[in-house]
Amino acid sequence: MPELPEVERATALVKSIGKGNEIIRVETSEDTLVFQGLSHEVFRREISGRVVKDAHRYGKYFFIELEGAGRIPVLHFGMTGMLHDNTSGTVTELAFSDARRLGRIRLAIRPREEPPISGLGFDPILSMPPLWEFQTLVLKRSCPIKALLLDQSFSAGVGNYLADEILYQAEVHPEQRCNTLHQSQVEALHREVADVCRIAVEANADDSKYPSHWLFKHRWGKGKKAQQSMKLPSGEPATIKWITVGGRTSAFVAEVQCLPYKQRAGKTEATTEDESDLTPFSSDNDDVRPAASSRKRKGKSETIRRKSVGSAPTKEPLGEKRPRLKKH
Repeated sequence: MPELPEVERATALVKSIGKGNEIIRVETSEDTLVFQGLSHEVFRREISGRVVKDAHRYGKYFFIELEGAGRIPVLHFGMTGMLHDNTSGTVTELAFSDARRLGRIRLAIRPREEPPISGLGFDPILSMPPLWEFQTLVLKRSCPIKALLLDQSFSAGVGNYLADEILYQAEVHPEQRCNTLHQSQVEALHREVADVCRIAVEANADDSKYPSHWLFKHRWGKGKKAQQSMKLPSGEPATIKWITVGGRTSAFVAEVQCLPYKQRAGKTEATTEDESDLTPFSSDNDDVRPAASSRKRKGKSETIRRKSVGSAPTKEPLGEKRPRLKKH
C-alpha cells in the first residue's frame, strides 16, 4: 500500500510535470466507489480548462491546487493506486490508476479544512508535535502501540511498513500497550517517527536507497523456507517474527523488541483485541481503525501459556506502579 513517502513522490510528480500547465482534456469512466460524493462527469467538468497551480500532500492524501474559482481534486491511492506519467512529445498526460478500486477521488474547496483531511492526526513531515504533546497523545491510550501508529487520526501517513520500521528502530514491541511505555521508549518513538519518515521521503520512496540496517530490507521473507540474513549489531543472527496487530501483519525482531513482563504474563488485556481506541473519522479503507475483534478474550491460564521471547525492560512505565509479587 502506498504510504507517506510514496504519496510524497506522487505529489512531486504532479508539481514537476503539471505546474503551470492547463488541463485541456480529462478522460474518466463511471465508478461510484472511487468517485466520492460526485459523478465522474462532474469531476471532469469542474477541472477541465483550469491551470495547475501547485500540489500538496497531507498524510496519505494529496490534492492538486488549480487556478480559478471552483473545487479542486483530492486523491487517495487506497491499496494499489498510483500515478503514471504518459508524457509524449509536447503533450503531458498524467493518469491515476487503481486496480483494486480502493482509491478515492473527491473535490473540495479547502481540502485541509474539510473531511477527510480535517480529521487526520499530525503529519510526521509537516506537523510533527513536540515531545511533550506526543507523549500525552500516546500515554492516554490503552491499545497496542502498532495499532496507534496505524491509526490515521493519530499519525497521518504512517502505514504498515513504516510503523514496523519505527518500532524496530525504537526497540518497542508492536503489541506493547501505549499506557505501559517508559519515558525512554516514548522519546525513542518520537524520534523515530520523524526520522524514519524523513529518510524514506529523502530517498523518494526508492526502497533500494533505504538504509541497509533497516528491518524493511529483511521483513519480506516470511515462512519456514525463508532464509533470514538480518544481523544484530553484535553480528549475531536476528530472529524476525510475524504477528497480527491492528489488523495487519507485523514484523519485529525478537532479540530487540520485547514485551514487558506484566503483559507477557497476561496481566493486561488480551492481545487478540488489538484495535486502537481512537474514534474513526472517515469510511476510507485504510484510514479508520480496524474493527474490534468479535472473539472472546482468552482465559488467564491460556494467555500465560503464550510463548514469549526476550526479557522486559527494568524501568517502570510512566504512571504505573510496580506490581507486588503474590506469595504462594
